[in-house]
Amino acid sequence: AVPGSTVELGCSARGDPAPQVQWHKEHGDLPWARHEVDREHTLRLYAVTSADAGAYVCTAQSQLGTAAATTFLHV
Repeated sequence: AVPGSTVELGCSARGDPAPQVQWHKEHGDLPWARHEVDREHTLRLYAVTSADAGAYVCTAQSQLGTAAATTFLHV
């Protein structure tokens, strides 16, 4: 990603019952006041900086179990 740009990280999770979906950053916090997660579970990071680089994990959890996927952001 280019510094200062907006990045979208998608996470597709379906099930019955619908899973709870959460995003977190490995080894750090999501950028305070510069992120949001929409209804489709897409994580948006605004005005990214080199400090935002790293691994981001999407976790889906329901009564039936838990699944996680990791993506890496390079700034």
